[in-house]
Amino acid sequence: MLAERLARYCHSLTFKDLPETVVHEVKRRVLDSLGCALGAWNAPPCRFARQLAQRVTIVRGATLWGTGHKTLPELATFANGGLVRYFDFNDTYLAKEPAHPSDNIPAVLAVAESTGASGKRVIQAIALAYEVQCRLCDAAALRPRGWDHVTYGPFSSALAAANILKLSETKTRHAVNLAGVANVALRQTRVGDLSMWKACAFSNAARNGVFAAILSQLGMTGPAPIFEGEKGFMKLVSGPLEVAPFGSEFDQVHKMGGSQAPGFKILETYIKHYPVEYHAQTAVEAALELRAKVIQSEGAGAIQHLSEIEIGSYEVAIEIIGREPEKWQPTTRETADHSFPYCVAVALLDGQVTLQSFGPQRLRDSAVRELMKKVRVVRDADFVDRYPAAMPTRITVRTREGKTYTKQKDLPLGHPGNPMSDQDLEGKFRRLAARRLGRARTEDLIRLVWRLEQMKNIGTLMPLLR
Repeated sequence: MLAERLARYCHSLTFKDLPETVVHEVKRRVLDSLGCALGAWNAPPCRFARQLAQRVTIVRGATLWGTGHKTLPELATFANGGLVRYFDFNDTYLAKEPAHPSDNIPAVLAVAESTGASGKRVIQAIALAYEVQCRLCDAAALRPRGWDHVTYGPFSSALAAANILKLSETKTRHAVNLAGVANVALRQTRVGDLSMWKACAFSNAARNGVFAAILSQLGMTGPAPIFEGEKGFMKLVSGPLEVAPFGSEFDQVHKMGGSQAPGFKILETYIKHYPVEYHAQTAVEAALELRAKVIQSEGAGAIQHLSEIEIGSYEVAIEIIGREPEKWQPTTRETADHSFPYCVAVALLDGQVTLQSFGPQRLRDSAVRELMKKVRVVRDADFVDRYPAAMPTRITVRTREGKTYTKQKDLPLGHPGNPMSDQDLEGKFRRLAARRLGRARTEDLIRLVWRLEQMKNIGTLMPLLR
């Protein structure tokens, strides 16, 4: 039974099982997530979630980042998770079902702080959450069946919380059952004109995962078998699930065969260089390079007078950010950063794509709207079967005089095949955090995260976020 496998792996994984490369990558994701959160601290859905969480005060609870207020860990998970996710700037994993596995980090930190857990235990729980969520995403796509990718989140966050809470295998299994039975999310979250809920969908899933683990800790049992049952997850939600062996399982099955155990999934996830949906990363990079080429040859005025812009992509990307009519008429940040036409138009016009590229004034800009009208998105036959190993985008523009310029990008900066350096990651963090924290505290926080495994109590981190 899958729930038993997940519980067994959760109970067995320790910090000593993690290679140094995995430990370092976890610290990179913590730093990246905190930067995204601090940058989004005053965004409307994040304020609403924080106001809700502030209605409950728990002296030994979990901190609402940016404040000194402590609340229930599940409410802190919801509020802090919305911060991480709001700008669509945190990391990504692409498989049968795409995901943003760093969405689990606020849940881990909330439960860890409320229990006084160490930095090492935080690292192992985050690595565990990545393993679970990414392997579920490998196993089955939820989108075609009408469910949102965050439906896998209650499982990964519940297991990470169970690891922090040191639950027994039996209680961990019940946490999985409780997480799965009541937390199936509709794909409508990401269809048409997107709402504020996009930022909160996973934080709500993670909140429910934490809630399930805490209930199980107290003795609550959940229905089983949650995955294979007559009315269970596989029958009604995912379809058949074949989850690849985790490291310890692989060792037991293949130890005599000489096969190499699978690597940790966090090493296969992607950090974002631009605050746009991940399938648009190569589109933005290609547009920026194409812009420089056109201006060099034709002059700056040529951009606004382009007669045609073609974005060649692959089916998954087109389905998510390049098919619906709302993608050509975005009215919200949430829709604009999930729009091929908008992201490419802004990159071509401005020569950069930043958080400010999606503000209300830019959304209404007539120059952007006019250029978007010239964009068409097509399925490129050359890109069939290249996803998810690559995320190719080919942009072709035609000038008013009939000249054609083309640029293709396959792997964006931040992809495991084109990794972002630690220095680049620190630069991203500084751009997002310095305005909130000031230079000195920003540097202190960077140094502390790089030493995360040395922390005796993760609560030491929280005052630096105020």
